[in-house]
Amino acid sequence: MKNELGKDFTKFEMNQPADRNSISEVESELHVVLPDDYVRFMQQFNGGEGPVGNENYLSLWRIEDLLPLNQAYEVEEFAPGLLLFASNGSDTAYGFDTTVETKPIVKIPFIGMSHTSKTLYANHFNEFLSLIALKC
Repeated sequence: MKNELGKDFTKFEMNQPADRNSISEVESELHVVLPDDYVRFMQQFNGGEGPVGNENYLSLWRIEDLLPLNQAYEVEEFAPGLLLFASNGSDTAYGFDTTVETKPIVKIPFIGMSHTSKTLYANHFNEFLSLIALKC
């Protein structure tokens, strides 16, 4: 799949795959069903980190880090219903908006995190991967 992501992800370091049991445990702990395209990606790579495109950076969190990182960033307090899964390695997070049935991906600042500060980024995870190299 890394080859399918294209040249923009050649320097991006993928993690070892997540197994379905780990994913199911996290879904149960978070009380959410994760989108299928995201689950497939995590079963192959379980996130990763590094440069994408010419000047951008992406940190896709491991499945086992979703709950502790969302707790550490106090997402449920500041933006209930969002499930963060990545960042640009700086001041911006990316997450699923679980308040919407299709769970679109939003971009949101870590500082000043709220529903009013989020913006729609992609309609699904595969679209997110396509867009991220262009406009982190």
